[in-house]
Parts: sequence; C-alpha cells; structure tokens
Amino acid sequence: MKKKCILLLVVVLYSCNSQSKRPLMGETEYQQKLNAQYKNATKSPLKKKDLRNFKGLDFFPIDSSFIVIAQLKRTPDTPYLAMATTTERKPYYREYGTLSFTLKGKDLTLTLYQSLEEYNDPKYKDYLFLPFTDETSGEGSYGGGRYMDVFESTINSNDTIELNFNNTYNPYCAYNEKYSCPLTPRKNHLDVAIKAGIKDFKI
Repeated sequence: MKKKCILLLVVVLYSCNSQSKRPLMGETEYQQKLNAQYKNATKSPLKKKDLRNFKGLDFFPIDSSFIVIAQLKRTPDTPYLAMATTTERKPYYREYGTLSFTLKGKDLTLTLYQSLEEYNDPKYKDYLFLPFTDETSGEGSYGGGRYMDVFESTINSNDTIELNFNNTYNPYCAYNEKYSCPLTPRKNHLDVAIKAGIKDFKI
C-alpha cells in the first residue's frame, strides 16, 4: 500500500511539472501572450464553462501582407464624445486622427481613437484604440469587429506607423455578454477581407 501511494505521488508530481513546462499555444509571441492571458482564470474574459475546455484561441495563418505602413493625419482639436457600447455605458473617446494605407491593392482609411479614461491614467496614456470591421466580420471573424492596440510612442517622426493586422483581438463581449464593449463605428469598415489575426470564438 505504501509503495502504491509513493508511486501515485510521483505520477501526480510529474504530471504537474509537465503541465507547467508545456509550451504556450500560438505561432507568435503575441498569440502566446494572448493565450496565456485567456487561460489564466484571474485575467480571462471566458466563462467558467468555456475556460474549462479552453485549448487556445483560433487565428488566421500569419500573413506578412497584412502588415502595412499607414500615414497618420492628426486631428488635435477634436472633442471627447460618448461612444456607444454593447451596454448603457458611454465611455468618452476622441478622434485622434485618420490612418491612410494601401492593402490588397485598395486605398483604405481608418479613424484612430483616444480614450479619455486611459489618457488620464499614466499607465495607459500611451494607448490608442483602433476598432474595425471588414469583409470577414460575421464570416470567420467576430461580427462586432476586432480591435488593435496602437501606441503613441510608436508613431514615427514623419507621422507614419506600422499596423499589423496579425496582432488583433476580439472585444471581451465576443466571449462573455457581461462585458461592456465599444461598438465599432460604421466608418471604420474596411472593404476588404482581413484574413489575419484572431478569428471568431467557438468552443
């Protein structure tokens, strides 16, 4: 009996150690970090039942053609306005500027936003918000659109910035309706299929 208990303890310890050394899911560092966050019960937006079955987020294949250089046209005097969300919450954002770029042979424009709440928080002051929908929305990617974080510190001196559509994420509302998420403005629809970045969430 004693030998059996010792053997069981060794198996359990080996199993735990193997799990702790299991490589993070994802092809890139960005995907690995996002999967690690969603797997962490203290940080994950997933419902408990979905977290139990979570094996990793689904992404389109990495495609370097979806990394573009955009030209920023700043709009410094725009006011902060209430942005519609999936709930009655109305956070304040202002139009930071417009981003113009060429993708798949098309000239495209997106509006870049700045959150008043984040601007007043030293920890997030550098963050800018880029929501968008595209021709995959509801057809492979989340119907409500996807988000991309842009950082003010990465804007070049000539007001250009790299946009990597492989590094997109879904609003938390895609995983759990308890969250309040900004709705993507209609003018931020891209008339092209962005087959890069995160896909719609399915268990």
